[in-house]
Amino acid sequence: MATDLVGWLSAAILVATISRQVYTQWRTKSIEGVSRWLFVGQLTASIGFTLYSFLVDNWVFVFANFFIFLTAVAGECIYLRNKHLTERRQRHEEKGHDGQSEPHRSHPAKGGAAR
Repeated sequence: MATDLVGWLSAAILVATISRQVYTQWRTKSIEGVSRWLFVGQLTASIGFTLYSFLVDNWVFVFANFFIFLTAVAGECIYLRNKHLTERRQRHEEKGHDGQSEPHRSHPAKGGAAR
C-alpha cells in the first residue's frame, strides 16, 4: 500500500507540474521558449507508456501517463492556437497596423472637427 502511495503522489505531482505549464502557455498566449516537439514527443511517449503500464498491470502509471497524454493534447492545441495568433499579429503589424484604432473624432455637423 505504501509503495502505491508513493507512485500516486509522484504521478499527481508530475501531472500538476505539466498542467501548470500548459495553463501558463494558454494564459500568456505565447509560444516563446516552447518547442512544438515537446508536445509531439510527450504525446508519443505517453501513448507508449500508457500501453506498457496497462500491459504490466500497473494502474498508477496507466493513470499518470494517460493524464500526461491529455496535457500533451491540450498543450499541442494551445501551442497551435498561440502560433496562429502570433503569426496573425505579425502579418497585421507588417501591413502597418499596430492594433490601435484611430482616435475618435466628432462629426462636423455636431460641432466636432472634420477628418
